[in-house]
Amino acid sequence: MIKIGVTGGIGSGKTTFCKKLEELGAFVLYADDFAKELMVSDSELITSIKKTFGSEAYFGDGSLNREYLAKEAFAKGRVEELNAIVHPVLWKRTEELAKEKEQEGVQVFVKEAAILLNNGRPKDLDYVILILADEQERIQRSIKRDQTDPQKIKNRIKEQPDFNKKKKDSDIILSNDGSLNDLENEAERIFHLLK
Repeated sequence: MIKIGVTGGIGSGKTTFCKKLEELGAFVLYADDFAKELMVSDSELITSIKKTFGSEAYFGDGSLNREYLAKEAFAKGRVEELNAIVHPVLWKRTEELAKEKEQEGVQVFVKEAAILLNNGRPKDLDYVILILADEQERIQRSIKRDQTDPQKIKNRIKEQPDFNKKKKDSDIILSNDGSLNDLENEAERIFHLLK
């Protein structure tokens, strides 16, 4: 099984690129979605979040109080604290899932995550694909996709690393300043190249 990491900033086109890889037969793990799922299903993680951020982090029905947690983590500068709790569990469970998928016969396993290269290049990946795009273009795409105001997107960009500095840890650097069709064609070309 080939393991590929896909990373880039908000609005860079990671999800679109990965959806095309899925169409071509890859299994894609979207780290953000998986982390959100684990935050309501993994008892060890739930306990740690409650211990650190208070029981208000969850509603009575067990669902995540996203607004409260976002305010605690982002507005109070405790993002690193939250990441230190969530990321180890996320990567451990991702590794377990990759083993399961390999036993099921999956040939291409893709990890999509903006945080993929935060601690250097993960040793378990065969290839890392970095998707870059012009910042103004990323802002416009994100506003359109999330129906949100530009300032929220700019704040998210500020919180993310400078992806130009992640080039050294990447095998393929893709500039996504063209059309949607161009990006999908690149995904197909790269998929066949790596496979």
